[in-house]
Amino acid sequence: MTNDHLIHTLKNGLIVSCQAPVDSPLHEPTIIAAMAQAAVNNGAVGVRIDTPTHIRAVRERVQVPIIGLWKQVIPKYDVYITPQFHHAAAVAVAGADIIAIDATTRPRPDGETVAEMISRIHQELEKPVIADVDTIEAAKAAASAGADIVATTLYGYTPKTNNDSPPSWELLTQILEELKVPIICEGGISSPQMARHALNLGAYAVVVGTAITGIDLQVKNYQRIMQN
Repeated sequence: MTNDHLIHTLKNGLIVSCQAPVDSPLHEPTIIAAMAQAAVNNGAVGVRIDTPTHIRAVRERVQVPIIGLWKQVIPKYDVYITPQFHHAAAVAVAGADIIAIDATTRPRPDGETVAEMISRIHQELEKPVIADVDTIEAAKAAASAGADIVATTLYGYTPKTNNDSPPSWELLTQILEELKVPIICEGGISSPQMARHALNLGAYAVVVGTAITGIDLQVKNYQRIMQN
């Protein structure tokens, strides 16, 4: 399957992010893989998976595209979604079809840049790249650097946007107006109606995580509200 065909299989579809906190009993490869298979069985066109170990487990269970990433906490740096090329390489080897990277303008270790990472992922790993961004400036830079897809994943999670809550329909609309690459709406989608709205605005596809697979956070939210 060519990269263009691979990306096209996501069009107008639901991508389910199957992740769990590292201290959760759900943070087990077999459980993440079961979540992914359940999502695909019910119509998800792709899954978003963190860590090479979980990607390998999911790859054994599903045939749809896997958007792979590797969250890393690196001292003195705020970037954490596949922050360096060697993380991207490990994700690719594990079986990911598409590599998601932090494409904000924040500095990353060893002086690596978004443009360099995208170029190396294309040339050395031969994988398409999803650029997770927080602002229109980051989106434009990622697209100029050759990102195959831009996603609104990091809106609300960076110093430039942490006073805001996702989703940002305004940011999504602005990116759609200014860029020609496929745009994925990710972050803060908590109902089917919101997902439909994102597609109506022009999003190429929608990623939903916590609202479907985030048992830990969902229960905490219920408890917080019910006990107040």
